[in-house]
Amino acid sequence: MAMLKVTQYSAWRCNLLSFRANNKKAQWIISRQFHGSAAKAAVKPFLLADIGEGIKEVQIIQWFVQPGARVEQFDKLCEVQSDKAATEITSRFDGVIKKLHYEAEDMAQVGRPLCDIDIQGDIAPEDEALTTLPAGQAGSPTDAQQPHKAAEHYWQEQQQTEEAEAHRMAQKSSKHGVLTTPAVRGLLKELSIDISQVTGTGRDGRVLKDDVNKFAANRHHSSQQPLDSTSVSSLESSHEGQNETRIPLTPVQTQMFKTMTRSLSIPHFLYADEIDFSRLSALRKRLNTLPSTPQKLSYLPFIVKAVSIALAEFPVLNARVEVSPPDSNGKDKPEPPRLILRKIINIGVAMDTPQGLLVPVIKDVSSLSINDITSRVTHLQSLALSSKLSASDLTGGTFTVSNIGSIGGTYVSPIIVPNAVAILGIGKARDVPAFGDNGEVIRKTVGNFSWSADHRIVDGATVARVGERVRVLIEEPGTMLAGMR
Repeated sequence: MAMLKVTQYSAWRCNLLSFRANNKKAQWIISRQFHGSAAKAAVKPFLLADIGEGIKEVQIIQWFVQPGARVEQFDKLCEVQSDKAATEITSRFDGVIKKLHYEAEDMAQVGRPLCDIDIQGDIAPEDEALTTLPAGQAGSPTDAQQPHKAAEHYWQEQQQTEEAEAHRMAQKSSKHGVLTTPAVRGLLKELSIDISQVTGTGRDGRVLKDDVNKFAANRHHSSQQPLDSTSVSSLESSHEGQNETRIPLTPVQTQMFKTMTRSLSIPHFLYADEIDFSRLSALRKRLNTLPSTPQKLSYLPFIVKAVSIALAEFPVLNARVEVSPPDSNGKDKPEPPRLILRKIINIGVAMDTPQGLLVPVIKDVSSLSINDITSRVTHLQSLALSSKLSASDLTGGTFTVSNIGSIGGTYVSPIIVPNAVAILGIGKARDVPAFGDNGEVIRKTVGNFSWSADHRIVDGATVARVGERVRVLIEEPGTMLAGMR
């Protein structure tokens, strides 16, 4: 091979980046840099950037691109689900997709390549981190001779898997080409159905829940065979042991596992009371008949507002505990625990979603009216059902309200999350017989409020006073409306 001669200039640097074999033809990719600006036509790994909140891995929900697809800046590459929210990853470069490192439902690691892009344009200095492989993955960056070896080593590894990847893609229809929602993917996983086997009837071939149910029903029907008594006996004797299947936790379950495990270190104090909803129920019904009411009101916005008023009067329940970890060497004495008071009241509302339990946060509740809270709850519910909650929607909470009664159950023992000192669980509202002021039997609408508090910080008397304050606000809603700003 003829020697490549490159004229040296003081302002120019020429680096041999990579060698790649394609169809048995060697291609040398030369990248020129001018004062640190990367050259054009360079195949680079596109790394999954840190999306914050300490997230180390995400699940690939779906790909919007395939190998060979041309992309531009801000084009969508894929949708990922972290343990907090679903996020769409967009391209920072113009170029052509060369390879996808993951399939749908795979777990992708932060800082590792998502895909390879043949970048057709300059790489801005601030975007260099998105294409730089982690130290130790393709050579040590501290060696001055390593840039050449690292790139060559990386592409040699890619070449070794290229033929196997092409064969696998030919044998199996690509999962990233099938569109569906995370809820449907969860149903597919639960029923052990390969999404590529299901014919989607939705828009653009999207697989719907009905498609999965029909596929499962047809599979079950085709697998059924009439069994005589002999075969039934044989089956029973051959399945005496339990049939167990190990499946990984979903991202939401993983986060719940971590959070609840940390919550075990908090000594819980439980306080419960019965609340009379009769007056609030009558007020709610009257407001819902008014044409000026923008949307139907439930009990929840009133409860959230009443809790915010009580938290403003008892700020200790809106605080968090700061505990310094012990020194690893055991030499320095850890600082004593401190209570961090928080002025703004952000109330998280636990919601049952297709992905599992999520707690989106209503920010600065003290500044909101009942109608404002209703609009925020409705908006967050819509985002949760469509898996569009952002990390911002799920962070910043100072107190949590769990309305488990909307599903069922009279009593609940809620568990405190580590960044708070209290939580309120609401049981189902129900009609019960009661005695009136003159001893007559009347019908009342009641519900149970269950408070859990961190007994390291909050004493029982304080919880009782807060609970009593909320009870008065709910049972006499006029006092709550009169005190609103």
